[in-house]
Amino acid sequence: MKRFFKIFLISVSIMLSINLFGGNARRSYFVIIKTTMGDIKVKLYNETPIHRDNFVKLVKKRYFDGILFHRVIDNFMIQSGDPDSKQRVPEKLYGDGGPGYDLPAEILPEIFHKKGVLAAAREGDDVNPKRMSSASQFYIVKGKVFDNEGLNAQEERVNKRNKALGIETEYKISKERRDVYKTIGGTPHLDTQYTIFGEVVEGIEIADKIALVKTDKNDRPLEDVWIISTKLYKRRK
Repeated sequence: MKRFFKIFLISVSIMLSINLFGGNARRSYFVIIKTTMGDIKVKLYNETPIHRDNFVKLVKKRYFDGILFHRVIDNFMIQSGDPDSKQRVPEKLYGDGGPGYDLPAEILPEIFHKKGVLAAAREGDDVNPKRMSSASQFYIVKGKVFDNEGLNAQEERVNKRNKALGIETEYKISKERRDVYKTIGGTPHLDTQYTIFGEVVEGIEIADKIALVKTDKNDRPLEDVWIISTKLYKRRK
């Protein structure tokens, strides 16, 4: 109970601190992620305000500067945000670091894992049944293109996992969403499982390039790829 009260206080403080700097739900936040392989520009969703405001706070603190993409899987996603990876110890397995707090899930049925979305990593359902998010680790979806048969299998996979947690609401991939997964692609088996809080608006080819690098048995790139800096920017209309 104390842990969840602490998380509540952190969430409130994040939202208050952003408001002090003039933030509000109507403003659109854009972040440029400068990597050693090129720039990726993302838009943060206002529909997930806790994750949006937390990410903005970390960007302003330069929290992500120097952090590795420590987990890279082609046709799936690229993951970053572990502050321990700034040490860049060769062959070390990263993925457990963070700022010391988690975020409550903001999983919305209308937002799905199409290619290019920005989502929060988290611990598995066995130790994290509420699907709370890591406060700093994130991934960008590459995914792959599916046909209807493949999407039917993904539906079954998601519903089976949700049922194990007592979630009775059936996951169904709509025709509109199927069209996206059959053309742009994505990772439908992650739908309803993780909080998506933004998407790439420029530089998806850089994310694709990172996804193609050679990796070790732990999916860490053999040649380190890292975030040089992140900063907020205003996008021209």
